[in-house]
Amino acid sequence: MTDVLIVGSGPTGLTLACELALGGASVRVIEERTAPHRESRGKGLWPSSLEVLEGLGVAEPLRAVGSSEVVLRKYFDGAHVNDTPMPGSGLLIGQWQIQEALRDRLAGLGVRVEYGSRLAGIAQDAAGVRAELADGTVIGARYLAGCDGGRSTTRKLLGIPFEGSGEEEPAMVIGDVRAPGLSRDFWHQWFTSEGGGILLCPMPGTDTFQLQAPPEQDERGGLLPPSLESFQRLFDRHARMPGIRLADATWLSAWRVNVRMATRIREGRVFLAGDAAHVHPIAGGLGMNTGIQDAAALSRTLAAALAGRAGQEVLDAYEAERLPVAAEVLADTSRRYERVMAAVRTPGRGTEAGLD
Repeated sequence: MTDVLIVGSGPTGLTLACELALGGASVRVIEERTAPHRESRGKGLWPSSLEVLEGLGVAEPLRAVGSSEVVLRKYFDGAHVNDTPMPGSGLLIGQWQIQEALRDRLAGLGVRVEYGSRLAGIAQDAAGVRAELADGTVIGARYLAGCDGGRSTTRKLLGIPFEGSGEEEPAMVIGDVRAPGLSRDFWHQWFTSEGGGILLCPMPGTDTFQLQAPPEQDERGGLLPPSLESFQRLFDRHARMPGIRLADATWLSAWRVNVRMATRIREGRVFLAGDAAHVHPIAGGLGMNTGIQDAAALSRTLAAALAGRAGQEVLDAYEAERLPVAAEVLADTSRRYERVMAAVRTPGRGTEAGLD
């Protein structure tokens, strides 16, 4: 029987796995995906997260690749308005690069992610947890951590409500693209007086940009799915730089506004962390960072439990610490998102409004 089974190999699950393995716990990490992704996704680490990763021995490799000096170049109706240097305390870096560094660290501790492993059932008693996989395999563990994202299978199997609100239609299309000829010295942010805009952020250590824009509409007002062709039309409309042709869209996605939180993040010997426990607007870049902080807190709770101090108060400590934090993050990011949406109507204002 393993000490802790972790479901999900994103930044939250991998941080938790490294913390526990460094402390001497036996850990397994299962992942429904069949292989690691290379998508930029969450792209910023705040100092508190860097501090956690420093303790795991992965911060320096990330600093060697990432950028701590980011300049927002703002345009309005196609014209350059100003440049805004951002504070250098955080780190711009792709989520896939963070996960790669954590996987390498975990492998050095003798643990490898088990890909193609889909959780299908959970049973637990006073002695531990039995996790059944889709292929019929059963894994026994003393504790289980669901770090499997906003659509968390762990949360659904436990029947834990995910309360809040969400929009049916996407608010944003997002992807990784190349933009030959566009300066990589700036996070480009184009907005227009009629509304809408497009953002292209250069991802360190790559030749790609992360693109963000409201979805394109068809002639009937319906929203078009993300595609390279649609990205180019959005770019032409908002950036008005005819010499730039986007290429090689390696990630295409859509983002919906969701503000939801699990009503509880512990069910006996099973815990939720990261997006499995809470999802919220992207303004301020707090999603991945909050998950990393969840992992640090959960590792403390599980380490205490594994050391034999598994009284009810020890197991309750994680939920008592992190559930109020999640509630505040939901409220805070909603306010930040509203500020950004209002600010970009003013020439020279951009996503920095989410940090005010």
